[in-house]
Amino acid sequence: MMHFELSPAFEDYLKVIYELTGQGKRASTLDIAGRLAVKPASVTGMLQRLATYEPPLVDYQKHYGAALTPEGRQAALEVVRHHRLLETFLHRKLGYSWDEVHAEADRLEHVLSDALEERIATALGDPNYDPHGEPIPTRELLLPQASSLRLSELRPGQSARLERVEMSDPEALRYLGALHLLPEACLQVLAYSPLDGNLQVRVDDHEPVTLGLRITQHIYVQLLPA
Repeated sequence: MMHFELSPAFEDYLKVIYELTGQGKRASTLDIAGRLAVKPASVTGMLQRLATYEPPLVDYQKHYGAALTPEGRQAALEVVRHHRLLETFLHRKLGYSWDEVHAEADRLEHVLSDALEERIATALGDPNYDPHGEPIPTRELLLPQASSLRLSELRPGQSARLERVEMSDPEALRYLGALHLLPEACLQVLAYSPLDGNLQVRVDDHEPVTLGLRITQHIYVQLLPA
């Protein structure tokens, strides 16, 4: 397995492209710029550098965005493993709440050595998922199974177990935590509004809450038997 020694900026770009390019999609320059809070012209320059790296880490086509090459995906997964292991360590061992871990892990992921990564993984018992339920790549950079079913796709009468929350915004995570919308929670859909896509949901035994698409599109679940 090839190991990459890349600059923090390269690693940030690869991780963002990985996050934006699920199911065969390509990452647009504007989407990358928005995620990294940089100008589109800066993104174009960096994508050209990544595309001419040896070996190339992205496939970049003007007006068609970027996708990771196999080497770029491997490099991105190394960063993702660092990030999610750090989030898990901060949450389990240092008492950080799930809305605090992302920013800290962002700062630490670039300086985590392979030796420290291994010690953290061992101390945690080689976890498969981070505090948000996101899969942690294995040492071989393979991803544990993760659901692709969004809460927004469920309808009244269906029940599910919350598997993962695809959000990093601290305010949004605190809001979800206050509603008990955490990994492993059981959800029952009570009502659906076709006009705006809102769902009324009961979380475990708590009072029903109404959730909009801004929330339900970023929550992934496992459907439970009827």
